[in-house]
Amino acid sequence: MKAAEDDRAGARPGLWRDADFRRLWVGQTASQFGAQATQVVLPLIAVVSLDAGAGQLGALRAVEQAPILLLSLFAGAWVDRRRARTVMVVADCGRALALGAIPAAYLLGVPGLPVLLVVALLVGVLSVFFDVAYQASLVRLVPRERLLRGNSALEGSRSAAQIGGPALGGMLVSLFSGPVAVVTGAFFFALSSVSIRRIRRRERLPARGDGPVRVRQQILEGLRFVAGNASLRAVGIASALFQFWFAALMTVYLLHLPRGLHLSGTAIGLALAAMGPGAVVGSLLAARLPGRFGYGKVLVCSAVVADGVMLCVPALHGSSAVALPVLIGVNFLFGTFGQLVNVTIMAVRQAITPVWIQGRVVATINFAGMGLTPVGSLLGGWLAGRWGLRTSLLVTAVALSLSPLFMAFSPLARLGRQLPYAQRAEPLDAGAAAVSVRSEPRCGSGTATAVSDVTPHTATRDRPGSR
Repeated sequence: MKAAEDDRAGARPGLWRDADFRRLWVGQTASQFGAQATQVVLPLIAVVSLDAGAGQLGALRAVEQAPILLLSLFAGAWVDRRRARTVMVVADCGRALALGAIPAAYLLGVPGLPVLLVVALLVGVLSVFFDVAYQASLVRLVPRERLLRGNSALEGSRSAAQIGGPALGGMLVSLFSGPVAVVTGAFFFALSSVSIRRIRRRERLPARGDGPVRVRQQILEGLRFVAGNASLRAVGIASALFQFWFAALMTVYLLHLPRGLHLSGTAIGLALAAMGPGAVVGSLLAARLPGRFGYGKVLVCSAVVADGVMLCVPALHGSSAVALPVLIGVNFLFGTFGQLVNVTIMAVRQAITPVWIQGRVVATINFAGMGLTPVGSLLGGWLAGRWGLRTSLLVTAVALSLSPLFMAFSPLARLGRQLPYAQRAEPLDAGAAAVSVRSEPRCGSGTATAVSDVTPHTATRDRPGSR
């Protein structure tokens, strides 16, 4: 009894007075800086240092994204059976070591695209596990009523990384060399692993099953849970439409900036970094707008603006002095309204999903939403080589509108100023996971369930979330 009272008392202090949450926040911030810098550095090394063509750049991006398709579902089952802290520490240590192979290859005189491909694959594999674990870790670390504030803090750090990461990566590639920029990313991953490793609170985990049959069963539970809930299904489909065409657009975009608009690495970093301040603004808006106007209206309208503003990019001509300010403005608006969609979507997902299956739901939606991004990257490279950069940018930017169009006709558009929420926080026993997925329709399992069928929870002014 006393232990339970201590647990409840420990949950009372403010979020920023929780030392374990601060360690998670510091580690996640450092990891996001490393990830954002690496996403710019590896393509720029390929394009600027190795003179990679459109098809080769598409292949590089596809190799880094392929693990999302191949491993997301397994990663979800893995994380739900293990401590998220351990998974995050191992993943970031591995990413730091993988990036360290690039400077080593330069020192040995064997730099080249094959080395980048291997490193991109390793980083992609470890990123899948880290991303699933960090999204599930917050639910295990803080009280449920503070999840949205915790999400706001983590999304704010991601926004800061979007500001500094690309700019830092582009500047280092431009001023120094690829290996120096890569070492910076490795440093951030190492810092993240040190901070997260210091988290002391033990996680409450469901009992583990044994053998590969249990893992397959857990994966199927996650699939059934998402497929059986109308809102989660809509999130997965809308995300898939967006991520596929955004992957294609970004492959062309990263070629167009240095070759079509003749921007330097520093200018490219600044243009991409403009998404960061926009994301900060979007996070602040997400704390208030859904509760005032309704989650559905905010989702659809924000997606329309975020995706529509990318149509300005193919229209850019002229010198870099003209193009750069316009690109900064476009990326700022994209970051603002894209983040507004992200935060609101995460609020919906976390409200609907019980704690015990968070990892698998995150992994299933990542699998559905981002599994086809390698194909999108390859398509972007193929379009750029066949139709040219400007035409390919126009086609992929127009195709982004399919995502908000789908959302407008989905259950997500009908969300009001109240959020649905999962009635049961965790399974009652080791075997209850499979039972509760089938027997608790209010969480959207078993049969397709509309959002209105789930018990509502009042959306307060300080409830942000994430896409």
